[in-house]
Amino acid sequence: MRRRFAGGRLMSVRRSGIVLVALLLASGGVVAILGVPAASIGSDSTDTPFASDATSTSGVSTADGGTSAGGAFTADGGTTAGGVSTADGGTTPGGGTTAGGGSTPGGGATPGGGTTAGGTTTPGGGTTPGGGTTPGGGTSPGGSTPGGGTTPGGSTPGGGTTPGGGTSPGGSTPGGGSSTIRFMGSDTVLIGGAMSDASATAAPFDVRYAYVHSPPAPSSAYYTASLCQGAWTNWWGCWAGSTTPPGYYVTWWDDHVAQATFQGSPRPQTMLWTWYSLRDLGDLAGSGDGPGEVVAINRLDLLTRYMDDYRFFLQKIGTSRDMIDLEPDFWGYVRSLGNPHQVPAQVSGANPTDCGSQEDSAAGLASCLISMARKYAPNTTVGMHLSCFDWQTNAQGCGEDYLDLGATNADFLIGDVSDRDAGWYALPAHGGYDAFWTDQKAGAALAFYRTMTETVGKPLVLWQIPVGNMAQNNTLNHYQDDKVDWFFSHMNQVADAHIAALLFGAGHQEQTAIETDGGNLISKTIAYHNSGGAALK
Repeated sequence: MRRRFAGGRLMSVRRSGIVLVALLLASGGVVAILGVPAASIGSDSTDTPFASDATSTSGVSTADGGTSAGGAFTADGGTTAGGVSTADGGTTPGGGTTAGGGSTPGGGATPGGGTTAGGTTTPGGGTTPGGGTTPGGGTSPGGSTPGGGTTPGGSTPGGGTTPGGGTSPGGSTPGGGSSTIRFMGSDTVLIGGAMSDASATAAPFDVRYAYVHSPPAPSSAYYTASLCQGAWTNWWGCWAGSTTPPGYYVTWWDDHVAQATFQGSPRPQTMLWTWYSLRDLGDLAGSGDGPGEVVAINRLDLLTRYMDDYRFFLQKIGTSRDMIDLEPDFWGYVRSLGNPHQVPAQVSGANPTDCGSQEDSAAGLASCLISMARKYAPNTTVGMHLSCFDWQTNAQGCGEDYLDLGATNADFLIGDVSDRDAGWYALPAHGGYDAFWTDQKAGAALAFYRTMTETVGKPLVLWQIPVGNMAQNNTLNHYQDDKVDWFFSHMNQVADAHIAALLFGAGHQEQTAIETDGGNLISKTIAYHNSGGAALK
């Protein structure tokens, strides 16, 4: 079950297995993910996710002249090293059921299932729901995404000093202002989402995202095999089918988005991977979502398999310049148990090679996951997923808990807004909840985000934002929502909250997708790009 707050009420919704990780369809049966504009790549801050006149190494982010090693964000000239962070929420490979938890300001987002609109080429072969054929024959990698429930915990900011140091001045409006702050090579708020290839080339999108969500491989033979076997395709590394090598799902996507174009010219995009595997480990522990995940990290056998799988995932990313969203929801479950340093985890025993000196706790696990990314995928940036189930009443406490988790060692925070279109939630059959935004609701969410960014000193990526708009008719794949229109008309407030990217996508197979929204997101992205964008703060 996923628990989350929507409209001030705690709700639980069971999620069923589905097809498509955040529009798996998009781009060929595999989950699509982030992209960075060509203008950002190769800039003076190419390897700096969030920097201001600073030097960074290994994809580290710095601000105000700081140098960071190990990928951390530093402010006012500080140096940081090490790492921590994980997030949750993703797609279930091969069709399992996913559940999650976490409250997100206004809702939360979980990947749906079933068929998706659009259609494009996927690395595994077969036909995708909208038409395209896939490159390799067989079924497309991708598995299924959770199809119900709320998304991994979200929250919203408010107050304090800015990640770059000092208090942020007034808002920036799209239209050109320049910023000395940079994130993933850009000085303006990035736009992206989960979409088909056709959609990805219809507007100057910067990022595409996809899930990695399955039980870990049962043995090391999966990692060393030259080709996958038919019986292995429930594991994410073989989602592309038995005609491809293990891990092809990741390498194909990284190569694919790097070749993205817009209006006939190269415009490489960035992949953001939502690593959502502790959810599956909880099932293996016999306790499912939430409690099972906490049990699983303290079982040496299960955590060893998890660490091996994560290492293989990072090795497949290699030198690609990706983003990783670590374990949505999970950190919220940890928070519910108290001090993360006191929540036991078999970290050093499960991975003595990489994390033998780490603390055997949930905090040590977070640190281990970040440090492993620095080692095996040095150009990748790592985001700590915000799972603050009590965000509406305890934002400052959540910020302090994330400091205890070591979020300062990550490169960014990542949060969600709602897991379904508001029009879908409004139907009596789906609870009759009011998930539409008012300026007051939006302001509360942004205040929370700002509290978190300024407490932790990291920028925020908003992920899996509902795609619906008010021109829809509240039927299948055409549900109403107001988040897209609200964000694009309030980009100054978005930047003031230190939000560095807005990523849109359906959190469930019945929701409005970029391919079914009547062209709203594409047209707004083009207009935003033509205006010059909103300067980061």
